[in-house]
Amino acid sequence: MSKTISLDDLRRLLVQCAGEATDVDLTGDIIDTDFEEIGYDSLALMETGARLESVYGVVIPDDDIAELKTPRALLDRVNQTLVEAS
Repeated sequence: MSKTISLDDLRRLLVQCAGEATDVDLTGDIIDTDFEEIGYDSLALMETGARLESVYGVVIPDDDIAELKTPRALLDRVNQTLVEAS
């Protein structure tokens, strides 16, 4: 298992969990863009959290995931958890 996940890994999970908004380019520079601006609401993020748990073993409580507003914030949390667990 990888010690960290990349923005590309997160992009794939987001699309798998909730699809992709037609007017948003996820391949662009979205690292600091609010999830709502790129078309992902709290339900989509909870689904992404569940997928992160099943694929990477990272548990992020629903209340916490709601506080992670950008891909960077979510990646930082996931990667910190992965590094601490290794």
